[in-house]
Amino acid sequence: MPIDARKALAAEPRSTEIAWDHKDVQLYHLGIGAGTPATDPAELRYTLESRLHVLPSFATVAGAGMGVVGGLSAPGIEVDLAAVLHGSQTIELHRPLPVSGGATSTSGVSAVYDKGKAAILVLRTDVADAEGPLWTSEAQLYVRGEGGFGGERGPSARLELPGRAPDLTAERPIREDQALLYRLSGDWNPLHADPDFAKLAGFDRPILHGLCSYGMVLKAAVDTALDGDVGRVRRWSARFAGVAYPGETLRVRMWRLDDGTLQLTASAAERDDAPVLADALVQHT
Repeated sequence: MPIDARKALAAEPRSTEIAWDHKDVQLYHLGIGAGTPATDPAELRYTLESRLHVLPSFATVAGAGMGVVGGLSAPGIEVDLAAVLHGSQTIELHRPLPVSGGATSTSGVSAVYDKGKAAILVLRTDVADAEGPLWTSEAQLYVRGEGGFGGERGPSARLELPGRAPDLTAERPIREDQALLYRLSGDWNPLHADPDFAKLAGFDRPILHGLCSYGMVLKAAVDTALDGDVGRVRRWSARFAGVAYPGETLRVRMWRLDDGTLQLTASAAERDDAPVLADALVQHT
């Protein structure tokens, strides 16, 4: 069968060298909607090299997102990329990300779950530089048609929303050209640019990258709830619950939990708040 869970889990993690500089960071920030208004001091922290700080979700594209690529090429994993959907993403920060640097990225398959009609691949990536660990990321990938091999089903719990109105709400417009700009950070899937390809995939038009929404929502949380301080983020996790389209507006609702965690949802405002991100948590200082 295309997925050999035992072989994938037994394989040694693969390491690769990655590097980035301020231009990569600035391009990523622009790709998730930073820079509006262009002269706003709060936005210049994302766009001007002399004031630059790094939003933690940049980790998903540093080195062109090689962690996920490495995981999908692991021994025992032979899947059709057209059958792969990004189910969830988590990033844990060990210290603030530098504006430029080089690091070693080590990736492997940490779990394989059997959902019957599909398999879930859990890909873990640990990134460290000369000073020590930088971040750990975990991507859950849903692979259609690859279940039924008799493995564990894995966790399936969903977060309950607080039974009250959100403490904060932010709306973030998605530019018409945003997917075209975001894909320059390394995700060249034509689903996000080619109308004909999008129709073949079952969409009326190209959709926004899930990880672009992921970055937009974290930026909204940092700017709205964390005083614009990216260094306060310790962990950011979310499940991809639906799609967003260029030209729409992301509505981000935030609740401050008793333990200090920030719980979020993101929806498409123009489509009756159709879900985009769910089970989303920001752990912070």
